[in-house]
This record gives sequence, C-alpha cells and structure tokens, in this order.
Amino acid sequence: MGVWHMFAWWGRAVVRLRWGVLAAAAVLVVVGATWGAGVFGKVTGGGFEDPASESTKARERIIAELGSQDVDILVLYSSDTATVDQPAFRDPVTTTLAALRARPEVASVTSWYDTQAPNLVSADRHATYAAVRLRAIEPDEKTAAFEDLEPALDAPGLTTEAGGMVPLFYEANHQTERDLIRAETLSLPVLLVLLIVIFGGLVAAGMPLLIGGLAILGAFVAIRLLTLATDVSVFAINVITLLGLGMAIDYALFVVSRFREELAAGHDTTAAIQRTMTTAGRTVMVSGLTIALALASLLIYPQVFLRSIGFGGVAAVLVAMLGALTVLPALLAVLGPRVNALRVPRPWRRRSTGAEGAGWARVARSVMRRPWLYAVGVVAILAVFAIPAARMEFGGFDERVLPAGSEPRVVADRIAADFPDSSVGPIEVLVTGVPAAEAQQFAQRVGELAGVTEVLVTANQDESTLLSATYRGEPTGDVAQDAVRAIRDLPAPDGGEVLVGGRTATDLDLMSSLASRLPWMALIMASATLVLLFLAFGSVLLPIKAVLMNLVSIGASFGVVVWIFQDGHLADLLGFTPTGFIEPSNPILMLAVLFGLATDYEVFLLSRVREEWDRTGDNTASVAHGLARTGRIITAAAMLLIVVVAGFATGGIMFIKLIGIGMIVAIVVDATLVRALLVPATMRLLGRWNWWAPGPLGRVYSRYGLRESDPAEPAREREPAVHL
Repeated sequence: MGVWHMFAWWGRAVVRLRWGVLAAAAVLVVVGATWGAGVFGKVTGGGFEDPASESTKARERIIAELGSQDVDILVLYSSDTATVDQPAFRDPVTTTLAALRARPEVASVTSWYDTQAPNLVSADRHATYAAVRLRAIEPDEKTAAFEDLEPALDAPGLTTEAGGMVPLFYEANHQTERDLIRAETLSLPVLLVLLIVIFGGLVAAGMPLLIGGLAILGAFVAIRLLTLATDVSVFAINVITLLGLGMAIDYALFVVSRFREELAAGHDTTAAIQRTMTTAGRTVMVSGLTIALALASLLIYPQVFLRSIGFGGVAAVLVAMLGALTVLPALLAVLGPRVNALRVPRPWRRRSTGAEGAGWARVARSVMRRPWLYAVGVVAILAVFAIPAARMEFGGFDERVLPAGSEPRVVADRIAADFPDSSVGPIEVLVTGVPAAEAQQFAQRVGELAGVTEVLVTANQDESTLLSATYRGEPTGDVAQDAVRAIRDLPAPDGGEVLVGGRTATDLDLMSSLASRLPWMALIMASATLVLLFLAFGSVLLPIKAVLMNLVSIGASFGVVVWIFQDGHLADLLGFTPTGFIEPSNPILMLAVLFGLATDYEVFLLSRVREEWDRTGDNTASVAHGLARTGRIITAAAMLLIVVVAGFATGGIMFIKLIGIGMIVAIVVDATLVRALLVPATMRLLGRWNWWAPGPLGRVYSRYGLRESDPAEPAREREPAVHL
C-alpha cells in the first residue's frame, strides 16, 4: 500500500471507527487527569551535572570517603537594631541553632558563635549567617528535608532568610509550578478568543483546544510511566505544556482549515476527511516526526535536565500529532458540516471585497516578480539581528535566575554585598592516596596560584584529604574558573590522585560536556530533517535549503537573546537581572525546539507548493499559489503559538523567560521574513531545480515518498491560480 493510499485508507477508517476512537480518547483524558497528573510528585529537581565529569566524580568520592561536605543551606539572621554581640541577637540565634543540631535531618551547623570566623559576620555586625549541612545525599531528599526544616530556622525577634543551593532549587521548582499555572491562566482565554476570530465559529474554535488538552494529559501519562524507569526533571512539565498546547493548536488549525475547505468544495463528510488526511494529515505527520526527532537529539546528553526536556517534548509533540490524526478527524466525522455551527459574526470579512487569501496572493505576486530584492533584503535584516550572537559568553547559573525578591536571591545578594571576606562557593579539591602531610604540601601549591586567596583542610580520613580553596568574586566569574583550571593543571602528588569539584568546576564540566556533544546533536537534527523532507517532497535541494533557513532564523533569535539577556537591554521592562553571560544549556534547548518549529512552518508551506507542482508543473505559479493558500494559516498558527509562549516568557525564572523571548523572536522572524518572503524568493530563483533528485533518489521517492496526491489519480479541478 502506497503512502497516499495509506492516508486515504486511514481517513475512511477513522470515519468508520469514530466512536471507538473518541471512547479511547476519553479514557486517556480520565487517566491523564488522575494518574497522569501525579507526575508532579514524581519529577525531580536538579539534574544539571554530567555523571561522568570530574566534578561529579569528586563529589561522589568525597561522600564515599569523607561523608557529605556540601553546605546545603545558608541561614541569614539580621537585625536593624541589635548587633551579633548583643544578647538580643545572640540568644535567639544560638537557641535556634542548638535546636537545629538536634534535628535528625541535620548533619552539622557552623556559625560565628562557634568559630568566631570573621567571614560569617557582616561588616556592620548587624547580620550573620549559619552554614547547615544535611544528612540527605540525593537532591530530592535534601529538598524534602529543607521543607520540613524551614519553620525551625526562624530566630524570634530577628529577620530570618534561607539561601544556598537547596533553597535555590526548592524555590526554582515552586516558581516553575506557579509560572505554569499563571501561563495557562493567561493564555487559554486569549487563545479561545483568537481561535473564534480565526474560524468564525465556536465549534471549530474549540477543536484545537480539545486536542491541546489531550496532548498535555497524554504526555503526562507518558512521562509518569517514564519516571518508573528513570529520573525526570520538573522542567519537563513546562515543555509538555508549552509544546503540547502549541503544536496541538498548530496541527488542529491546519487539519480543521483543510476539512472546512474540502466541505466548501462540495465534498461530503467522508470524502472531506479522506482528502484532509491525504493532504493536511500527511503534513502533520511529517511535521510531528521532524520536530520529535529534533527534540530527541537532546537524549544524547547525559544531564537529566536536558534529557527530561527531550522526553517531555517528544511525548508532547507525538501525542499532539496522533491526536490530530485520530481524535480530531473522529470528532470531525461526528460533526460533519456542524463544525461550522455557532457562527460568530466577523463584520470586517463582509466589508472585504477580495477573496480569502487575496492579501497573501498580492505578497506572492510581489515576491515572484522581485525574488533577488526580497532574498538579499531579508538576509541583510537577519544578519543584523544575528550579529550579537557572535559574542555570546557562557557561564553557570546562580541565584539570579530567581526573581529579585525571592529569599535565596536576597541571601546571595546580602552575603555578596555585606560579607566581603565570605566565599559561599569554594573550590573543593580532593587529594587521595597520600598521607595528610603530602596533601598539605599540595595545598600550599594551590594557595600560590593566581586568584586563590586561601586554602584550608576541611576534612581528612586515612589517605583522603579535602581542601577548600577560596577566591575573589562570584562562583560564575572568570577568577573562579581560571583557578579551577589552574588547580587541575597542577601535577598530583606522587602516588596520589587529585579531583576538583564544587560549583565552579561543575559549571566548567557542564560547558565541556555540552560542547562535546553539540556536533552530534546538530548531525541528528539535520539528518532527520533532510531524510524526512526528502521523503515528503522528493527534492534534494529543498531539504538542504530548509536546514539553512532554520539556522538563519535561529541565528537571529540568538542575536536578540544576547542583546537582551547578556547585554542587559530591556532588563527593567522584562523584569530580570543581567549576568553578562548565557547559561550554556539554554542555547542547546533553544536550538532543539526552534529547529523543530521552523521545520513545522516549512512543511506547511512546501506541502501546498508540492501539491500544486504535481498538478501543473509550473514552479513559479506553484510557489505563489502555495504562499497564497498557506500564508494566513502559518501566520495564524504563529500568532497562537506566540500567545502560548508569552505566558511562559512573563514567568519569574530567568532562563525560562530567556527561552520564551527567544522563541517569540524566532517564531515572528520565521513566520514573516523567512517563510513568507525568503523561502518563496529562493524557490523562485531555483526554478525547476527545487524538485531535482538524481535517478536513484528519484526512484526511492517514487516508491517510498510521502506524496500529497495519488500519482495515478486524475487531476482534480484546479483552485484559482495566482496570476503573475
């Protein structure tokens, strides 16, 4: 059975089995809303490290040989009136800390009252902080312990604030959940209004939202199943909501629009669904598989965070695709012409004298007449957008990813400003296999390195010694990173081994891990796109051009992200604190998501162009006709996806805001400049070469191609052409 016949058969099968399909969908919704929704309690925080990196190995060896040495919580106590020396300050703090030491969750508490260490007291002596180590080892266990301990941290009569890595992850997870609820609350009403405007009816407008809900709940079930076998990060939930809703709306918009078009052409319900599946259905499948494979490229990374977003994205897109190919046509089979029921008046359409798509037809005619002007002009504009991306700087995340008023952020800012001699992210150096005296000699060599201010022995057991090296500046700064590199370059003591860990070392290892796998990720995305687009359109050049067009729009998005988030422009307006660098996993995520989304619009456009080319063999008319027929749908889909993304871009977590802004820029650029102008202009210039394939590949396409039309079927009546 050929691919065209397969989709035609599927269209007839869905009509025949429509009630069974809808019953199965109802079961999935119930399971997703009950058992699947329990995924919120099964996901984990953290997961940013590479398990094979030196910093991870250092942490594991430290725990195994010396016990956990992580400072998990920094409890900041302050007063506007009393100083740390006065009883009004000292007594409540010492009482609270004594009670904390007695808690089973706590391994140790270090404070100024025990050590008299000057770095634990603020310059004005109105504040001090205690360093708390937890007995728990795993991140989720630490978070649970902090949640239980939080009420016991308060010292009566003083201001108490909790910071450090565990409160940072705890707050980030809760902020993510709040942002998710806020994004859905903001976007869903706007989406419904826009869909009513686009479709002109309540019934048709409800279809994309129904498929969106199904995609989200179905993906929740898939990820809940996945948590039974592996760790999944909490941030997978965000990408499920974002892509599940966004792609379901895209696909439903495309399918419902084509179904209504076929009904308007005089076909009955069964024939309209069959034709919709062989055209729009095939396009949805190609788009869904391409995006899913682009997101699957994240699975090559060892970091749980990135793999989880890959899992969540793939699940959301595939469920959205399957919903648009099964549940949606089943609903349309039940509704038939009633999909146009509950019409909403759109006065501006009655005032319009032109046919639907007339505006895009004018754009198409203009592009076809001046292809060089449009191609060169658009490339120049995109190059200007992309220029800042050339100076992208990378650095690790810290408390500045949180909103300015959150407790972990306040504690980090206060310690940095008021405790000038403090270092809350020391470099951890594990020296093993040698006596303590030789480890001390190595510590002296570390202390002589540029940037290192002090080296202390913080733990020792047999032939394992832990050194703590401090430095000036932030854990994400150049001084700290250069110090880590210099320590790693030092020769280990004879017969011994040195492992360097800590926050800064983890950041450096993360950047190295991401960079080493980036070429493979790019190869997976490009190869999947080239193969699927060739099978869809039977061309060698169009898939190559699609990859290049994707990179052009992504480059422009990266440039805007650097200009805003690295350079700090619009920081006050958007509500974030610039760091002077970009966290390296953010561009990786953007690359995977945006590459897939850009291909989505490419497939929408080229599907209609190829359909017309198969009818007429006229490349210029086919390109113009395809743009005229899909321009409104692509811009509508882009506008709806922007609404979905905008809900996340207004959230409190900076890197989610960064990805949201980057996606909005990429979607706008891709749906307007690239797909509406640059792609048609280059196709006009290539002429018949658009559809060239050498003999062997041509035979592959003839046999296995995912055609929009049956080559044996007589040409049906041609739609009105775009006259040039």
